Amino acid sequence: MEKLRVDIWSDIACPWCYVGKARFDKAVQQLDGKVDVEIRHRSFELDPHREPGDTAPVVDMLVKKYGMSPAQAQAGEYRLGDLAKAEGLEYRTEGRDHGNTFDLHRLLHLASERGLEAEVWQAFYIANFADEASIFERERVIEVSVAAGLDKDEVVAVLDDPEAYREAVRADQAEAAALGATGVPFFVVDEKYGVSGAQPTELFAEVLEKAWGEKRPAITTITGAEGAEACGPDGCPV
Repeated sequence: MEKLRVDIWSDIACPWCYVGKARFDKAVQQLDGKVDVEIRHRSFELDPHREPGDTAPVVDMLVKKYGMSPAQAQAGEYRLGDLAKAEGLEYRTEGRDHGNTFDLHRLLHLASERGLEAEVWQAFYIANFADEASIFERERVIEVSVAAGLDKDEVVAVLDDPEAYREAVRADQAEAAALGATGVPFFVVDEKYGVSGAQPTELFAEVLEKAWGEKRPAITTITGAEGAEACGPDGCPV
């Protein structure tokens, strides 16, 4: 059956992606039965130059990267925690860390091939934003991936092979750049409408309905000339 394809560029380390995806999912739920949506995760690294294994507290990263004071950075985390809670999400406002997400993106491409993209994607978000254990530790990555449905041997094989799905991640990033996406989340609806940022649920619903209506336009009935009768539940006029 025909579906409305939505490509979502995001990063597991991006809190606005976490919140934005929840708002988008609510829009899809609101339109259940009206719009048939197929969602595809696309890779985007917010900190691509950070070395694997190089982790730092989120607050420290924000201070260094954006020149904030520690108090400002922590206040921002509290605000994000409130926004996440409003969407029904758990969010640890203190004690989270930040690291390189390239391996997570590679595993998401494995998950896509195994039909488990949505499950692994959400599991990584929860592990990063809600759980106490760090998602940037190898054993934790394996644990979360397997709990979400992936085969342990396949997960380990991907992590052990730096070339596995590398080009798939790079291709996603190149396409984002070609589209002019400089930040995430970035949603592309039916290869036609781009939506940047964690927009309100109502806006996502509006764009989805608009794109679906254009994909499946309403039929205009033409009755034609007098005498062109048709049969109905009550029989056929003669």
